[in-house]
Amino acid sequence: MSATIPLAHAFGERVELPIPVIAFVLGGAAVVAVSFAAVLPTKVDRHADEIPDVTHVRRVSTLAGVVGLILLAGLCWAGLAGVQEVPENILPTVFWVYVWVIVPLLCGTIGDFTSGVNPYGFLAQLGERTVHNRRPWPAWLGWWPVVVLIAAGTLAELVFNATTTLPRVLAWMLIGYAVYSVVMGALFGATAFRERGELFTALFGLWGRLGYFRFGGPGRKGFAGGLESPFERSVSRSVFVLMLLVSISFDGLLSTPQWGRFQASHVAFDDIHGQYVFRSIAFLVLTLLLYGVFLVFSMAVASAGGGHRSVGDTFSRLLPSLVPIAFGYLLAHYLQYVLINGQLILPLLGAPGGAGTNLHLPYPFNDSYEVHAHFLPNAFYWYVDVAVIVTVHIVAVVLAHRSLARVGSSVRTARRAEYPWIVAMVAYTALSLWLLAQPLTAAKSGSG
Repeated sequence: MSATIPLAHAFGERVELPIPVIAFVLGGAAVVAVSFAAVLPTKVDRHADEIPDVTHVRRVSTLAGVVGLILLAGLCWAGLAGVQEVPENILPTVFWVYVWVIVPLLCGTIGDFTSGVNPYGFLAQLGERTVHNRRPWPAWLGWWPVVVLIAAGTLAELVFNATTTLPRVLAWMLIGYAVYSVVMGALFGATAFRERGELFTALFGLWGRLGYFRFGGPGRKGFAGGLESPFERSVSRSVFVLMLLVSISFDGLLSTPQWGRFQASHVAFDDIHGQYVFRSIAFLVLTLLLYGVFLVFSMAVASAGGGHRSVGDTFSRLLPSLVPIAFGYLLAHYLQYVLINGQLILPLLGAPGGAGTNLHLPYPFNDSYEVHAHFLPNAFYWYVDVAVIVTVHIVAVVLAHRSLARVGSSVRTARRAEYPWIVAMVAYTALSLWLLAQPLTAAKSGSG
């Protein structure tokens, strides 16, 4: 196994495109605008029933829970007792590549299949059994626990990754989270905790609203079938949904040369602590900025709709259309990373803790396997990225059209309410393509 492949975003050599990047950006934005023109005249049932915004929780069986805990314990053992070189230990690859990226991609494609096998959900159930008089989930707490957790996970991946990718550190993080799950299950009950306080249940459940199958969750079967009703009208729920966009947009921003120059102008290259603080503050500022931008567009949509709906209600109806955009950016941004670093799991299965834990499995599950970093050209990733980003923005336009039909006091005002949102969609398409292009492409001389 090659020990030179880092557990980081796997951008290879930059590719020179046949036309300037600006042409791809404007072309993608134009396609989204045309899709809006095609969708706008279609009729929508303005009085259709709406499904409740809840995280669908499936109870973890004893068998699935015990197996999950054994696997979790094995991973933590590998992190604590195994070698501390990231590519040689199975824990960082399983968590940062598979759990943090691949599982969300699968949930966003086929639906949330994880709820009934979540080991942390099982730990919450065990905690629930220890207390008979449990408290109801406080209304003021809302979705804030998972907001804090996804923000912490994003910062751990993108800002503090020199530390949080270390197997021993990651193992203690997972152990600490296990204690948290038991305590919260004892305090509030497993179901209430998992709905709004357990990161993986809430996060995978949110991605699963986009996937094709419901697995018992609310909504119709089909792609984006769980996104045809508004999200809960609360700040914590809105921020949690926006975090899907913020985390990936921030990752894309950090990959651009423009960010590198901006950071260098404010923080010394050798001031690691200063860089941590600077990036953390930038993440929080980006979160507030994105929330403010979409709130302003929601105000514009509500106003164009004749004031029939409040700004908060309008915002909650627009949020579902952001989920496919976040999924598209997740896929486009991490595709190369997953296809390259995902290969690390093969030899690691044969030696999960590195040297001294060799299970003597046959190829490719042994140290003779070499990671293939260039089996696809960079141009392939760029063209897939463009197609994905444009497609998901079209899906977002369709979802928003169905939702905004209920914003206006009439069909005419409802259609008028869509114009501010299509401006936001077109602008975000262009921005997404530009962010993706910066670390991956080399523009021809004279191009933008």
